Amino acid sequence: MAKRANLFPADDDPRTDGLHQGDERATLVAFLRDQRLTLQVKCGGLTASDLAARSVPPSTMSLLGLVRHCADVERQWFRQRLAGLDVALRFQTAASPDGDFDGAVADAAVVAEAWQAWREECSFTDTFVAAAPDLAVVYEGVPGVGRISLREVLVHMIEEYARHNGHADLLRERIDGRIGQ
Repeated sequence: MAKRANLFPADDDPRTDGLHQGDERATLVAFLRDQRLTLQVKCGGLTASDLAARSVPPSTMSLLGLVRHCADVERQWFRQRLAGLDVALRFQTAASPDGDFDGAVADAAVVAEAWQAWREECSFTDTFVAAAPDLAVVYEGVPGVGRISLREVLVHMIEEYARHNGHADLLRERIDGRIGQ
């Protein structure tokens, strides 16, 4: 294993310092952006084989699986539940509920597809949030949830990324010893 090292020198880190002086929407959007960037940082510079490397048996967790999972989570919350669009998840199906992780194989085309899907879902989320009149808007009849505000969903997304970025820390360290950020 390579010597443990930080991913970026502090002055090259693309994320903010976590201090946000904007209003509530700007603050939550900035925290979500930084969590997304953390996932990108954790995956940076790795091969398809590295990205698809599983954590420990019998787990199917991998960095590539996390990218695919986060794409589906954004799609489910913002396209399906809040926007009410009739679209399927990209990687999970009824027949393959763990398809986001099970399908994360060491293939450059699979990696490219995952990042493209993730970028598209992040873009949809960002556009949706920017267009919302405010964060207190409540969505009624959300499948599996009932009533929920946009504020709650944004906080949930930050939590979702933060939890999985903890997994990404360990996965990255196992691959090449890199830690931090």
